[in-house]
Amino acid sequence: MTRVKRGYTARRRRTKIRVFASTFRGAHSRLTRTITQHKMRALVSSHRDRGRQKRNFRRLWITRINAVTRENKVFHSYSRLIHNLYKGQLLLNRKILAQIAISNKNCLYMISNKIIK
Repeated sequence: MTRVKRGYTARRRRTKIRVFASTFRGAHSRLTRTITQHKMRALVSSHRDRGRQKRNFRRLWITRINAVTRENKVFHSYSRLIHNLYKGQLLLNRKILAQIAISNKNCLYMISNKIIK
């Protein structure tokens, strides 16, 4: 059987991994085995935290809407507001409602009046 020199192929594979890990510090950017372990960990964390980010933003929007609704006595709570939005078939998501609540509180008050009537 003929001898196969894997130098070029192996080097190309390692440099591809090193490009990913160029921003890591210390051995995590220099040693091949450590780079691969750290890369797997980084990809797992990024996958997990994409879901967490969506969850955290939704919590933030709900908190903002609830604060404004309680402050202005639009409704007694956030849950009543959302319930009446669905009953009135006004399709506004929480992100838009939070932006309205922060930037223009009167507009949120007008929306709540629209729901009641």
